[in-house]
Order: sequence, then C-alpha cells, then structure tokens
Amino acid sequence: MTDTNRNYVGGEWTDAETGETIDVHNPADTTTVVNSYQQSSAADAEEAVAAANEAADSWADTPAPQRGAILRETAGIIEDRKDELTELLVSEEGKTRSEAAPEVQRAIDIFYYYAEKAMDYGGTIKGASGGRRQVSTRKEPQGVAGLITPWNYPIAIPAWKIAPALATGNTVVIKPASVAPGPALELVRALDEAGVPDGVINVVTGPGSEVGDVFSTHDDIDVVSFTGSSEVGHHVYDAATEDVKRVQAEMGGKNPAVITSSADLEQALDIVEAGAFGVTGQACTATSRAIVHTDLYDEFVERITERAEAIDVGPGLEDPGMGPHVNQGELDSTLEYVDVAKTEGATHQTGGERVEGDLEDGYFVTPAVFSDVDPDMRLFREEVFGPVLAVTEAQDFDHAVELANDSEFGLSASVVTDDLAQANEFVDRVESGVVKVNEKSTGLELHVPFGGVKRTSTNTYREQGDAAIDFYTQTKTVYLND
Repeated sequence: MTDTNRNYVGGEWTDAETGETIDVHNPADTTTVVNSYQQSSAADAEEAVAAANEAADSWADTPAPQRGAILRETAGIIEDRKDELTELLVSEEGKTRSEAAPEVQRAIDIFYYYAEKAMDYGGTIKGASGGRRQVSTRKEPQGVAGLITPWNYPIAIPAWKIAPALATGNTVVIKPASVAPGPALELVRALDEAGVPDGVINVVTGPGSEVGDVFSTHDDIDVVSFTGSSEVGHHVYDAATEDVKRVQAEMGGKNPAVITSSADLEQALDIVEAGAFGVTGQACTATSRAIVHTDLYDEFVERITERAEAIDVGPGLEDPGMGPHVNQGELDSTLEYVDVAKTEGATHQTGGERVEGDLEDGYFVTPAVFSDVDPDMRLFREEVFGPVLAVTEAQDFDHAVELANDSEFGLSASVVTDDLAQANEFVDRVESGVVKVNEKSTGLELHVPFGGVKRTSTNTYREQGDAAIDFYTQTKTVYLND
C-alpha cells in the first residue's frame, strides 16, 4: 500500500486503527479496483483533531506571507502533476478528460489565488472620533477547521475549502467522500511536499457517520464547512451549532434555465445542453429545469431531444460526450426518477436508459429529456443529480420567473434573452444565490462568492473569494490611545 492510500495525521502517513480499507472501483468498468483507502473510525478522526489542535497556535503565529509561500509551492506541485491527477479523477469519479482537466486546473488556480491573498491578510485602520486614539481591526484565524467534502468535484471543492483556511492561519482536518477520495489526498501530499508543518493539514478517509461526525462536533473544532446533500448538510449544521461553532453548508439545487421569447434559440440550446448533461448532471449547479416561453417551446423540445440523442456516452478516459454515474446508487436514483416521471404523466422524449453491451460493466445511462413537466411533479421539484432535463412551458416572462422561483432550492439560475430589461428584471427577482445571464448554470469564478439560498444553504457564509477569508476568520477591533 502506498502513502497516497493512507491517512495523513500529524505529518505522518498512517493506517486506520480498524485495519480495514475501502475499495474504489472505476465507474466506467466496475470490475476494476482503482485504489484502496483507509476505512477509518472515530478514533482516527479524534487523533487528527488532536494533531490539528496541537499545531494551531504555531500555524496562526506563522507570518501570512510564509503561509502563502507554502500554498504557492503547493500549486506548482499540483501543476506539475496535472495530467496524472486528471487521470486519477477520471478513474475514480468518472468525468470525461475534458471535464476533469479544467477541474484540476481550478484547484491549481485556487492555491495560487489564496497564496496571493495571504499577502494582504491583516486588517484595516479606521478614523477615530477624536483625540490621539487609533482605531483598527485585525483578522484572526478561527482555530481548527473541520471540512467535509463531496465526490462530484473531488479536487476543486477540497481545494476551495483547504486553501483559504490555511491562508488565514487555521489548521485543517478534512474528510473527503469515500467514493472518490484520491484527488483530495493528492492535495494533501502536495502540501506535505511543499513543507506544511506537521499537524497543519490532516486527512482521514472513512464513513461520514464516524469520521464526519467527529469533524463536525468535536470540542476542539472551531469552524465547519460542508458540501453535500441537503439531508446530511442540515444534520451537520444542527450538530455543529449545538456548541456555537461557525458553520457553512452548501447543499442541493434544482436550477432553472429560463428561455425567453427573445432568446437566440441556438444559444439557448448550447447553454441548456451543457448545463443539463455536462459532468453527467452530477453537479449541484446543473440545469435541471428548462422553463421555455410558449413561442419557442415546441422547437426547443424537438431540438434539445435531438441534441441529447447525439451525445456519445462512454468511459471518461476516452473523452466522450458524457461519462458514467459515479456508483450504483446514483445510477439507480436516476433510473428511478425516470420511472417516476413517466408514471406522473410527463412526456418522455428520450433517454434515461441503462447502457448495455460493451458498457454494461459501467454505470452508464443515456441523457434524458422530459417535456410537459408540471410544477407539482417530482421531476420539477426534487434534485435528481443525473442527466435528466425537465422542460416546462411558460406563458410569459412573469410566469417563467414564477416557475423558476417555485422551488425549495435556490443555488444557480440562468436566463437566456436578448432583452436587457428582462435580463435585469430576472436578476432582481429570481431567488438564487448565483444568477447567470446568457450563460450555463454550471461553472464558477473562484474570486467571487458562491452559495445559495433557501434549503440549498445554511444562509450563513459564502465560499470562495474574500467571502472565504471572512468565514475562516474572526474580527478583533482595537482601540489604541497613546
């Protein structure tokens, strides 16, 4: 067993106390075991928290530019291994090469970005009300950050949590999803090689019910960041806030793309196809609902169906149009939603079928399109997390906005229009943390805040950019009289 398959605690690569491992299978060929990882217990998680807590004061006292230098070196190491990490990501998670490579690049860019942000880390000078008083603020780290990350962006999401936490002087314990933990461990390996002090970064693989629970509730954890399902996220939030920890949780989405009467149809089709079927629909920002003005509805349905049928499905390493689901559970969930949509009376245009033949050993499904999806149907309301598009007809712009907002989720929303007034009105009225105009619902800039509203988020702090700096720090106000 190589070091990459072990936990990293207190600067050492270690085996779990259980002596057990988890096999990760290639989702494109389930007969192939890609890697084995530690099946850790609560005791392993507690050891990681202890290591992070022991290193916390020293890391907080390390000058921010020195912390930034380690992040910069880490980015360079990841960059040197980009091709290798892309293949690992494809083999464990199932993305195509064309989808995995930009994700690895994003992780590189994130570490470079926060390396530079560390140089500006400090505080502000404020004007005093009089006398010889000086008033200032300073940012200080929270302490120990507990991070719980998902499988669908197995290197980008760990990067955008780890990098700002370390840049601001926090130590970290992280539990990546057991489905595809390899890329997160490779980030930690790069940090280790870049010279991060012992205990500053710790990674433990294993079940959320044990490892994740410790990382969200332990007395020595000061701040918790979670990305995953709404059900688990709200459990994490409730558990972590019992002792007033700062918590951030980003969860599900049911993201609409509104196609107005003035939209360029070809552009709309490009945007919806990429948002709905890219990364096999396994993104919290995926376009799950297309809400189309009645004037364009019939042609849109016909042509998006043609596009879905033209997508070639296959192993990610061959770089097809769409790769497999990540595991059997995700595949079964998608197939179940296809059956539910048919039963509820939506019009099944195409797809949603298990791919057999040469691909029968993988978790492959064909992209699905349903039209005539009413707001009371489960396909309109529930997150599928697969390549299934629900198309709903809107009578006018107001009706379209009403439909877009008719959801318990509010992560990303897009509008396709040539009417600037409608674009601005959509931005004002849509209930969503991210709004895109003439752009797909997926894809994020790393230097601006990211997060949702309603049940998508705990509605506390955003991720990425300066918002992440704010989350991982507390502000101290200083009054100085000479």
